[in-house]
Amino acid sequence: MKLALAADHGAFELKNSIKKHLDEKGIEYNDFGCFSKESVDYPVFAYKAASAVANKEYDFGIICCTTGLGVSMAANKVKGIRAAVCTNEMLAEMTRRHNNANVICMGQNVVSSELANKLVDIFISTEFEGGRHTRRVNLITDIENGKTLE
Repeated sequence: MKLALAADHGAFELKNSIKKHLDEKGIEYNDFGCFSKESVDYPVFAYKAASAVANKEYDFGIICCTTGLGVSMAANKVKGIRAAVCTNEMLAEMTRRHNNANVICMGQNVVSSELANKLVDIFISTEFEGGRHTRRVNLITDIENGKTLE
């Protein structure tokens, strides 16, 4: 498994904590930045990680900012990305199980490092259920491709 990891300055510390956790578990990742607490524009880093996932270079993305909201909005603009803000265990599980999300977004001012690591573990280990959920995920893709749903 390979993960694409990114954050802005508002979640630099959270990203570093997640990196340490992934290192301890022996999980491969690439850090797409940022690399300091100096102010940066979060869409740049969300785009880099999300694009790598959309291009199938990485299995999942983990993208963080102060709240998780901005990076999720930016990541979801990348075709093929289903990014979800997760703040608890149920969200991390269900967005994989039912939505086949491929990017988890979290906020440094919303989740602790310990919880973020737990959410990452749940997210990357939960399988998509398929079945009726496949139809629904396909409808999301239809919307992304400009189809009008009736």
